[in-house]
Amino acid sequence: MQYGYTIFILLLPLLSFLVLGLAGMKMKHKVAGLIGTCSLGVVTILSYLTAFQYFSADRVNDIHQAIIPFNFTWLPLTDTLHFDLGILLDPISVMMLIVISTVSLMVHIYSFGYMHGEKGFQRYYAFLSLFTMSMLGLVVATNIFQMYMFWELVGVSSYLLIGFYYPLKPAIAASKKAFIVTRFADMFFLIGILMFGFFTDSFSFSFAADVQVVNGMQELVTVDPMRAIACGGFIIPTALTLMFIGGAGKSAMFPLHIWLPDAMEGPTPVSALIHAATMVVAGVFQIARMFPLWIQYAPETMSIIVWVGVFTAFYAAAVACAQSDIKRVLAFSTISQIAFMMVGLGVSLPGHEAILDNHAQLGYMAGMFHLFTHAMFKACLFLGAGCIIHAVHSNEMSMMGGLRKYMPITHITFLISCLAIAGIPPFSGFFSKDEILTAAMQYSPVVGWIMTGVAAMTAFYMFRLYYGIFWGTENKEAHEHHTPHEAPLSMTFPLMFLSAVTILCGFLPFGHFVSASGLSYDIHLDTQIAITSVVIAVISIALATYIYKGEQQPIADRLYKTFPKLHRAAYKRFYQDEIWQYVTHRIIFRCISKPVAWFDRHVVDGTFNFMAWGANEAGESLRPWQSGDVRQYAVWFLTGSVALTLILLCI
Repeated sequence: MQYGYTIFILLLPLLSFLVLGLAGMKMKHKVAGLIGTCSLGVVTILSYLTAFQYFSADRVNDIHQAIIPFNFTWLPLTDTLHFDLGILLDPISVMMLIVISTVSLMVHIYSFGYMHGEKGFQRYYAFLSLFTMSMLGLVVATNIFQMYMFWELVGVSSYLLIGFYYPLKPAIAASKKAFIVTRFADMFFLIGILMFGFFTDSFSFSFAADVQVVNGMQELVTVDPMRAIACGGFIIPTALTLMFIGGAGKSAMFPLHIWLPDAMEGPTPVSALIHAATMVVAGVFQIARMFPLWIQYAPETMSIIVWVGVFTAFYAAAVACAQSDIKRVLAFSTISQIAFMMVGLGVSLPGHEAILDNHAQLGYMAGMFHLFTHAMFKACLFLGAGCIIHAVHSNEMSMMGGLRKYMPITHITFLISCLAIAGIPPFSGFFSKDEILTAAMQYSPVVGWIMTGVAAMTAFYMFRLYYGIFWGTENKEAHEHHTPHEAPLSMTFPLMFLSAVTILCGFLPFGHFVSASGLSYDIHLDTQIAITSVVIAVISIALATYIYKGEQQPIADRLYKTFPKLHRAAYKRFYQDEIWQYVTHRIIFRCISKPVAWFDRHVVDGTFNFMAWGANEAGESLRPWQSGDVRQYAVWFLTGSVALTLILLCI
């Protein structure tokens, strides 16, 4: 079988997890790290080999065909409904194999230096392997239920990695918060899957449609008209919306975003792997995977995706402008950029007669392209932040400043990534973000201009972060006890690699590999939008330079004194945690949970306790009748006989 080796892409990290989890504590740190890293190295080679073979293969009707090299029925339910496990290769799954394996390998290499000497080093690498296997299994799933199984494994892995420093209470609280919030969202995902499976009798990603090319354009042609008519009106849109809630929780969309900033309590490489490049894009991948269902049966419902993404992007960017912890700035930046991808997918509505025209291709392709580019430069930013924290032993910008002369490699790679996320050409972020803005403008000028404003805010807060770390006033008092220094090669090599990818990958003909229709699509920049976005980004960078580059920031201080309440609100994330605390503790727990608990204890338990008491009392009352005394039985027998005789005589 041509792609038979792809099964090892899942089996190798699983084997690594089992070996390190069961026998890791008996190994030296270096041996455990080498096992995990070499395993991921082989997985990365296999992923790149898969991508090369898949995208270089001949197309059928100019389309890369979906290939299932491995599949088996795990649990049959009915003649047509069954749970399958397998591997699906198509453009987006192969692209995700590249993203996950590349970033994960860089994190494994980086962790050799960052986690050196940490207690639980072997356990850390075991959890990394488990997470990587779970994420790889999610993206190659052949059906929705398999996706959900690995989706939950990703959640478990996230819980374990966020809470890696389990002796610290903030890490435990953050891991529980992430687990609870994402499980709450996943409940809706599961309900959507069950509704979908029950009414459509299928767990397929496209249960009743095939893709065909008509007159050079690709359209969805219904295979089972009766099933589509029965489900298309209400069932499919409702099921997809419920699944989207699950994706919104995993991708930290408002208001289910509250777990992601606190998840920064985990090790910084974990932040790079899970909360910047892979796990948080699971919701985006879910929408992209079921895109044919969305545009065929729920195009109007896609406006929910658009407006949730628009609001989340703006909200997260506003909060990022006021944060002082560098990892939390990057966390809210991640939330905002994931929302960009959501908007890109949401504005991809079909054209006339459900045909996937270039407009639909643009939004879909741009969203997935931004997923690819963002994974590289955001992982570089997080790993760079890890180098900085490793050097100054603090996450706060007040403990930094002037680090460019101590950490030249980190400085340059961080700057490249900042330019990319700001949308400055020729870095990769410009090409992907600009296409999203173009698609958004075509969808609605209001959406387009809001997202352009968010892009400007992105450039501003990222260079506020950059100048706060590498320029500004050096904290000599803190540095005199521990002079900052460049990280070792094991930590700087991933930075150099990811920054090089960030510079080059914008020139990839991404539309030739991934598009909404499956046809090769050439990216054409909208000159007006491109120039506008670049000018706005440059102005934002210039403003951040003017305010934050100097050793003193009088303008920033004056703005803080002028708008202290606004700054405080943004710093406190507009009190979203407090609102959730109030809603859960004061409303849900007090007004719903306590009455339900009272009803359960006093009514439900009371009813069954009363039945048990009644049965016991009845038994106690009847017990004297079973004394074993023959004389007593004779008396009762004679008494009963006389009583029955009298009754019969009276009748």
